[in-house]
Amino acid sequence: MELNQSKTRQNLMRAFAGETQAWARYTFAAQSVRTQGFPVLERLFRYTGDQEKEHAGILWGLLKTAGTESVSAPGDYPVDLQGDALSLLRAAAAHEQAEAEEIYPAFAAEAEREGFGDIALRFRQLAAVEGVHGERFRRLAEAMEQGSLFCSDGPVPWICLNCGHVLTGTEPPAACPVCAHEQGFFVRLELSPFQ
Repeated sequence: MELNQSKTRQNLMRAFAGETQAWARYTFAAQSVRTQGFPVLERLFRYTGDQEKEHAGILWGLLKTAGTESVSAPGDYPVDLQGDALSLLRAAAAHEQAEAEEIYPAFAAEAEREGFGDIALRFRQLAAVEGVHGERFRRLAEAMEQGSLFCSDGPVPWICLNCGHVLTGTEPPAACPVCAHEQGFFVRLELSPFQ
């Protein structure tokens, strides 16, 4: 079967549209949580959004191999109209888990059936990454729900995402003692993306 005549081509387009929309949603979510006083969540949304943009680029490259100028692939895409930080985290976790557990596995199975093993593998690889994204959003949503985003039961290392200052305690200070940025810039060192 030719990729240009396949359901896999449509699934590639649906995945590309979903990834570019996730990038845009996370950009808008980053702006929203920043105005709510959560710079650490802003960085989380931007960090994840940059990865979604990369996924879109991967899918774009696969789409180009189909050799078509236009692909019609209708689909349903989330809008996430809620604006509070917790709702945005919960929605992002749900979207990522749906891609990881339902959408991309179904696309991979279809690609396999149509004889596109390399594309099936790529869908499975992306599904694994989306699962990591979903877990990251879920973990931070739970911390926010439990009131432990900026506190812990025992001393833990915290890092200021602005200047890199690390201190240990049950909560970060109201302002960083090095750069004076507010508490919202702190995250548990274990949750730092480069730990």
